[in-house]
Amino acid sequence: MADSKFRRMANVNGEITPLGEARISILDRGFLYGDSVYEVFRTYDGVPLFCHEHFDRMDNSARLIAMKISQSREEILDEIRRTAAAANMPAGQDIYVRWHVTRGTGALDLVPAADLKSTFVIILKEVPTWKPEFYSRGMTLAITQVRRNPVEALSPDIKSGNYLNNILGVAEAVGIGADDCLMLNPDGIVTEASNSNVLFVIDGKVVSPNVESGVLRGITRAAIAKFSTANGFTYEERPVKANELAKATECFVTSATREVMPVVGIRLENGEWREFPAGGGEMTRRVAKAYKEFVAKYVKENQALKIL
Repeated sequence: MADSKFRRMANVNGEITPLGEARISILDRGFLYGDSVYEVFRTYDGVPLFCHEHFDRMDNSARLIAMKISQSREEILDEIRRTAAAANMPAGQDIYVRWHVTRGTGALDLVPAADLKSTFVIILKEVPTWKPEFYSRGMTLAITQVRRNPVEALSPDIKSGNYLNNILGVAEAVGIGADDCLMLNPDGIVTEASNSNVLFVIDGKVVSPNVESGVLRGITRAAIAKFSTANGFTYEERPVKANELAKATECFVTSATREVMPVVGIRLENGEWREFPAGGGEMTRRVAKAYKEFVAKYVKENQALKIL
């Protein structure tokens, strides 16, 4: 009888192996320099959520680092499907899919050769399981001394394999007792957490730091912007000064795998905590409910995208 157990799998330039056996060249620029871009989506009922939006964002990231992606999105999607087939996904199980595209393999030199062919790496595993209390109560954030990369140096709007800034931020936050960081930019403007957008409820509006402040163009965040009017609330993107957190009545984070996750407290720069309703306030719960409905509609309308 064939093995029906789900297996974590990887695909490197078309070679599919168990995740722990995947290999790339030590001369790959993604490994050497973080010279890569990547995206993550999860599936719902086998449908990759916001599939085209993720590929559009990858194209934008590649454009911002002047990298040509050799593979078409159709090729990558086909390889994702091949990898999923090799994983023996049980019926009804959803998956986490992460794919990196590096500038390629070449000489040990910062200057990339003009004829490089990009390398792709696909990682497929279970959807991450977050602590239940992150939803029933909420997670905590801490403003760190580590500042977000300035847009003029390395724009956070590039979803790249260079994550050192985020790693330093979250490490500092965990070290002072929080679950994640809330990084300010060099001008003291609020940006985002280590791998999720942060949104606030201020004066009854859902407010997100804008891209110019130094945040990734979040796809879950963009979905909230799309359905806000139909669900009776105002959404806006603008600079958020750190001292405005005193006016915020609710806070939540968003990402592909977290969906809408409430924040119960933020440790401010002076060491004091700004607390928010446990389990999310009224607006946070409204947004979370509307997001689930939006996802269900998307999945129903995009059955043709199913991975298997």
